[in-house]
Amino acid sequence: MNGKRVRLGVLGSGKGSNLVAMAQACACGQIPAEVVLVLSDLADAGILEQGRERKLSAAFIPPGKFRTKLDEEAERSFVQRLKEARVDWVVLAGFMRILKGEFLRAFANRVVNIHPSLLPAFPGLEAWKQALDYGVKVTGCTVHLVDQGIDSGPILAQETVPVLPEDTAATLYDRIQHAEWRLYPRVVGALAEGRIVVKGRQTTWLK
Repeated sequence: MNGKRVRLGVLGSGKGSNLVAMAQACACGQIPAEVVLVLSDLADAGILEQGRERKLSAAFIPPGKFRTKLDEEAERSFVQRLKEARVDWVVLAGFMRILKGEFLRAFANRVVNIHPSLLPAFPGLEAWKQALDYGVKVTGCTVHLVDQGIDSGPILAQETVPVLPEDTAATLYDRIQHAEWRLYPRVVGALAEGRIVVKGRQTTWLK
C-alpha cells in the first residue's frame, strides 16, 4: 500500500471487543491501518458505542426483512457507506449476517472474518459450544477471507486454544476471545502490508 495507512471498515453485531483490539493496534502503530467506519445491523449494539467512545464514525443500518442476511436495500446501504468511507478492507467483528452477492462483488477478496474455532471444524453459531460438546481437546480461532459460504473462505491464520477438563462454555469462549484479540490485528496488519498472498485456497505469508 506504499506506506499509506490502510482504511478499515468494521461491521459487527455484538459488544465490539475485536473492534477495541483492532482500534488499539491501529492507534499504537502496531499495524499500518486506521478504522474509518463502524457499522452495525443492531441499533443498540455495543460495537457502536465502542466506536463512538473512540471518536470513530459509527452508524446503524437497518438489516431489512431477513433474519440471517441483509436484504437487497440494506446490502446496498452498507456498500454505499463503506465506499463513501473509501475503505480498503472490510473487517467483520461478530457480524451476524451472511454477506452475499453485491456486497462480496463490491469488495472482492477484501472482506475478512474471525471465527471462534479451528475451521473447517465447527462452522456456524456458538462454535465454542460445539467444540465443548464434541469433546475436542484443542480448539481456537481462525481468520479467513469471506466467500459465498458460511465460514468457508480461504484460511489466513489460526491460533490454538486448549480445552481444559474444567471448562464451561463461558470459560472456553473467554480464552478463545483473548486469542482472537491477539490474532486478528496481526493478520489485518499483514494484509495491510501486503504480506499475505492468496491463490485459490492456499495462503502464503511473506516475510
